[in-house]
Amino acid sequence: MTVKAEEGERPKIETFDDILPHVGEAGRYQWFLFIVLLPFTFVYAFLYFTQFFITLVPAEHWCKVPELDKWNLTIDETIALAIPPAQTEELKIEGTKSFSRCTMYNVNYTEVMQNGIRKADPSWPVVRCQNGWDFDHKMVPYESIGIELAWVCEDTYLGSAAQSTFFVGSMIGGLIFGYIADHYGRLSALVACNTVGFLASVGTAFCNNFWSFCLARLVVGTSFDNCFNVLFIIVIEYVGPKYRTLLANMSFGIYFAAASSILPWIAYWIADWRILSVVTACPMVVAFITPWIVPESARWYITSGKVDKAIEMLKKLAKVNGREVKQEVFDEFEKSCRAMNEKDKQLNNYTVLDLFKLPRLGRITVTLIIYWLLMVWVFDGHVWNMKLLDRDVFMSFSLAALTELPAAILLALFLDRWGRRWMGFASMCICGIFSFIEIV
Repeated sequence: MTVKAEEGERPKIETFDDILPHVGEAGRYQWFLFIVLLPFTFVYAFLYFTQFFITLVPAEHWCKVPELDKWNLTIDETIALAIPPAQTEELKIEGTKSFSRCTMYNVNYTEVMQNGIRKADPSWPVVRCQNGWDFDHKMVPYESIGIELAWVCEDTYLGSAAQSTFFVGSMIGGLIFGYIADHYGRLSALVACNTVGFLASVGTAFCNNFWSFCLARLVVGTSFDNCFNVLFIIVIEYVGPKYRTLLANMSFGIYFAAASSILPWIAYWIADWRILSVVTACPMVVAFITPWIVPESARWYITSGKVDKAIEMLKKLAKVNGREVKQEVFDEFEKSCRAMNEKDKQLNNYTVLDLFKLPRLGRITVTLIIYWLLMVWVFDGHVWNMKLLDRDVFMSFSLAALTELPAAILLALFLDRWGRRWMGFASMCICGIFSFIEIV
């Protein structure tokens, strides 16, 4: 539909997307927002992946035998004398390592050494580790909290349990900060979310047992997703529809790939899990100045009845982009927004249950829920299985993180051509095929 104007006919302005071509769809203002997104993408990657490195435990560990410390034995000599071969059950869990991680020979080592014995007798009695563990720090050159608290053998599950609390927190945070975003504005939610994440990440550095660590990671988890997604949605909102696929995928692909691939080397260089927890929280400080440099969501202004605020933002956007927009364009947009709000007040009685009232809508909702669960399940599974890669987990993690970039480029090039369904279907199939190959 078009309307007549002094300069000729133009499309009628009914929605927010209709007015973007007038004020600029991909100008200086949008590029500024694209740059502002950078630190928040680092926040997103650091929040998600830091726990991997602060709980990382080397695959090679064995029972500590204090009696042998005074004899100046090498690691290989200690293992040959004090550690029995891995049992079949251990080999299935640990991989191809030849010695036991959880048992030791129960003998008088002082007497053994005085008798000149340097190799264990397989007939010696075997017991579980009595004095803690020694770790091979060639793979992980620092003491993580997993090493500090010995999350190995029967306590191996504690690292995964702590990660689970992080995701429980993300579900709680989604509800809390989602409510704040809807009722008090997107920027309020962004600042609140990053403040909580910052304080809890710093608090993580002071944890000295499993339960305090879980509590800290639960609170950190509440800020996950929203610490980035709130601003990401605002940025995408101010970009014209024909540029959104490119900007959305390239910003996430470039920034997220860079942040994720750098993080392992930050952990390697710092070599202290407590300091790492604090350092990776630092980008969240940017959120404190965000309200002064980032616009509030114009769509939120509109749905909250603050149409004048939305128009004020659009005028600022047009000015930065160097666009001259006639007042009649804003007047028409304002009229359309107020009419839409009146209509929504009459019909806006929907609940989550309405997603399942229509068969087709219900099927789509269930499919999307399952699809999302599979993506998170597979992605998180691959991330946490990185620690099973031998020796150079830091390089392996960094290279794996860089795969986000070609994935984003492919999406940017073909998503609008092939559509969401076929791209989603193809990517899931490829992921499944290579996951089975990975098992082999």
